[in-house]
Amino acid sequence: MMVEERAAVTCAVAPFHISRSIQIYDAVAAHQDISLLMGFDFQEYVSITQATPTKGKTFPNFRPDRSTIDSGDGYWVVGLDKKKDVVLTNATRLYDLSNSNFEEHLRSRRAFYTDPIAHEHPQDHCACTAPSAKKMTGKVAYNGDLWVRRELRGQGVPKMLARITHSLSFAMWAPDFLCALVARWRVDKGLPHYRHHEPGGSILRLVKEGIAEDNWLVWITGEELKSEVDGCYKPELVTFHRDFPL
Repeated sequence: MMVEERAAVTCAVAPFHISRSIQIYDAVAAHQDISLLMGFDFQEYVSITQATPTKGKTFPNFRPDRSTIDSGDGYWVVGLDKKKDVVLTNATRLYDLSNSNFEEHLRSRRAFYTDPIAHEHPQDHCACTAPSAKKMTGKVAYNGDLWVRRELRGQGVPKMLARITHSLSFAMWAPDFLCALVARWRVDKGLPHYRHHEPGGSILRLVKEGIAEDNWLVWITGEELKSEVDGCYKPELVTFHRDFPL
């Protein structure tokens, strides 16, 4: 979060039964009358996204019924308007790829399912032809499930979320890589918060999920993330309430 925005994280009031969340302050969100909440319980996150009109189904990466996210290995951000209706969602999780790489993690579908054999359809497949995916090892933070309500699109919301995601991911994990899989049109519009991009990140089909996509891989290295946070953000201003240990 930008220094001049005086970002802070405080204990939140819990609207619509969000029982374990903390509030994030961001000047851009505040200007648009959006309250940002961060949480760690992905059962709760799925219950929020399922009840959000016009938002598509959350990918299995972030659904505990399909993919295990251990405590401290993931967080989500939800934005609320003045009426406490959900206007944006986003989630980030950490993959331990010390003995693997992101290409293999995608190709095996373990990026989506803890146990692919138990949950896959016989026709499921995922190809990753982005050359750099094989070099992405160690602690790989993955950001996804971005959804913004229609009237807020084109107003810089992804850039705002990127500030938060980069700052929090660095503070929590100091990952070796922070990445996402995005549609070509998003790359064409520009993603300055991800310095690198390659086609063929994920040519994916998950039959039971109704997913068929061809996405680009976008990423920033751990060193670049550290430089970015040290130069532009103030992670020491991001403090966590004692009830939310990381």
